[in-house]
Amino acid sequence: MALGRAFSVAVSGVDGQMVEIEADIGRGLPGIHLVGLPDTALNESRDRVKAAVSNSGATWPDTRVVLALSPATLPKVGSVYDLALSLAVLDAAKQIPPRSSESAVFLGELALDGRLRGVRGVLPAVMAVERAGWRRVVVPSSVLAEAGLVEGIEVLGAVSLKEVVEWLRGETVLDRGVPSVPSDDAVYPDMSEVVGQEEARWALEVAAAGAHHIMLTGPPGIGKTMLAQRLPGILPPLTDAESLEVTAIHSVAGTLTGDRPLITAPPFIAPHHSTTVSALVGGGTGMAKPGAVSRAHRGVLFLDECAEMGAKTLEALRTPLEDGEIRIARRDGVARYPARFQLILAANPCPCAPARSADCVCAPTVRRKYLGKLSGPLMDRVDLRIAMHAVATGALVDDVGESTDAVRSRVTGARDAAAERWREFGWTTNAEVPGPALRQKFRLSNAALRPLERALRTGSLTARGADRALRVSWTLSDLAGSDAPGLEEVGAALDFRDRGIS
Repeated sequence: MALGRAFSVAVSGVDGQMVEIEADIGRGLPGIHLVGLPDTALNESRDRVKAAVSNSGATWPDTRVVLALSPATLPKVGSVYDLALSLAVLDAAKQIPPRSSESAVFLGELALDGRLRGVRGVLPAVMAVERAGWRRVVVPSSVLAEAGLVEGIEVLGAVSLKEVVEWLRGETVLDRGVPSVPSDDAVYPDMSEVVGQEEARWALEVAAAGAHHIMLTGPPGIGKTMLAQRLPGILPPLTDAESLEVTAIHSVAGTLTGDRPLITAPPFIAPHHSTTVSALVGGGTGMAKPGAVSRAHRGVLFLDECAEMGAKTLEALRTPLEDGEIRIARRDGVARYPARFQLILAANPCPCAPARSADCVCAPTVRRKYLGKLSGPLMDRVDLRIAMHAVATGALVDDVGESTDAVRSRVTGARDAAAERWREFGWTTNAEVPGPALRQKFRLSNAALRPLERALRTGSLTARGADRALRVSWTLSDLAGSDAPGLEEVGAALDFRDRGIS
């Protein structure tokens, strides 16, 4: 009987857990037995690994091989374990130096000829390896740039199983991951191209400064989509920690490209209005994949023609809007994905959507039903509501509006002020501040709170709505350079909640 050992990582959502792989070569009829809750892809790795080992110049044991993945109660998903499985067998067969396969963590899928292929979720896997205290990880060369983003750990890249075996024998040297200098090549349309719509432009600036949610209503062609596409451009660049967090989500989703392994600009995700609940919040068989709300983390989720979406799809937004994360239970476990995004809703006022409201042919009940899909609880989570109106002749003049750079400078200043104020509590934007903190430790003066108290007494505002109005008032105060909101800022924040649907 001979035993071999190697280590890999199981990724669930954006969290990783170390997996110990043991290989036992014993007596019995030739065969490969895999235990430890493997999924279909992992079960099929038995044939892949055997062929890869044989085609790499090594010898596969001509007897019974048992491969155990621990912890045994953790579901194992995907082909990321292929490289570690093959090395555990070679270690047990004494074809590599003893215990050399325990000198690093091994990630990667094997082709039948022994080539190493990249897999999804390499970045969160390497982050988990670093947190577990390991100092070395071997990954496929095709994802070396992505894996090399993690500091504090030696990342090595290989192109084949044969190269890894030669490295373990001391016969060759593997490529080292060199941290790449990210170039922010995301280009967004400029705000100067927006004609008129001063109120909507100001609301967009307030939303960007405080990370608030916003809804735009108005006839088609008025500029709702145009404004939404410019919101990411006025947001500050992502911090280093946020970049890694966002990149890890896109790594799991499989949307990263080799020439841009690190996402440094706020993402902009705009799913079609026919999207499903699973596509929006995440899902799929086995282990749930990230949906649009997670891919928009630290960025913008734009739902155009939101009134055309299904009611169940829209209601699925309520939990991530409130909690900033999504948890999805599937057959192979519960996946947790961050989902702290800025929501932009855009809708026409009615199904016929004429250029002039006077030309509308919809019955009053049809108009109410059209936007009625947006339930009260969902709309209560939208901080700013703007009804946009047609521009008479402004579209034909050559006046140039304020540029994105000018607006971004004010937004950055307001965000810096908020981050400094909330630093000791761990919050970075006004939208993240919990209601109790706003009502107690940072309570405003009685005079400033009078409009809120009046709205609560009349029932025109919920307790959640009052908290959100307070957050907006702090953002207005930051944009104005004030120390704290006053009566004017609180009134303006309440006014933003009443301008929505015309």
